[in-house]
Amino acid sequence: MKCPHCLTDFHHEEVLHYLETDDEGNWYAAVCRCAACQKIIVRLGLTDGNVGRADDIASYLVRPKIAGRPPTPPEVPNVYAEDYKEACLVVADSPKASAALSRRCLQHILRGEAKVKPSDLFSEIEEVISRGTLPSHIAEGLDAVRNIGNFAAHPIKSKSTGDIVPVEPGEADWNLDVLESLFDFYFVAPAKTKARKDALNLKLKDAGKPPVK
Repeated sequence: MKCPHCLTDFHHEEVLHYLETDDEGNWYAAVCRCAACQKIIVRLGLTDGNVGRADDIASYLVRPKIAGRPPTPPEVPNVYAEDYKEACLVVADSPKASAALSRRCLQHILRGEAKVKPSDLFSEIEEVISRGTLPSHIAEGLDAVRNIGNFAAHPIKSKSTGDIVPVEPGEADWNLDVLESLFDFYFVAPAKTKARKDALNLKLKDAGKPPVK
């Protein structure tokens, strides 16, 4: 399995603990430890047969709260990272709340980093795409935010980004994917380029040569 803490693949053996039985079935807790990061993973399971011997009716990750999303890169400012982290935490329990948080985070990034003219989110996405300054895969992802979110039918999504409104299937996860690509474009990639340039300039300095500007 892939560890939901550190996203490393590891072979796991869960220890199962029967909890109680109700009209839905038999409830149990499944616990294992990641071989890579040594953190505990806890799952709540429901089965209609013997614990450990039947297919689950349902399975809920208890610890960590959310899986499948990498941690926010340290280069991302807290003003954006906080909304993103919250959107990740609630996506399984409330896609509507997650999408509202991610739309708000997206709008903040477009205004703070792309310097779009403040308007509604639909227009702000349109402005940054029309500039042609984003890589094509990010521009297409942004455009899909409007299409998947069906902004034409739900204009409140672009005018009041933080409002909790119905979402389309996959919309909340797509928004998070787009935010991750924007984090890489605006913060992670430039930081890596600067680090490489600094390392090169240090070598050039030692060799008595002028730095790369």
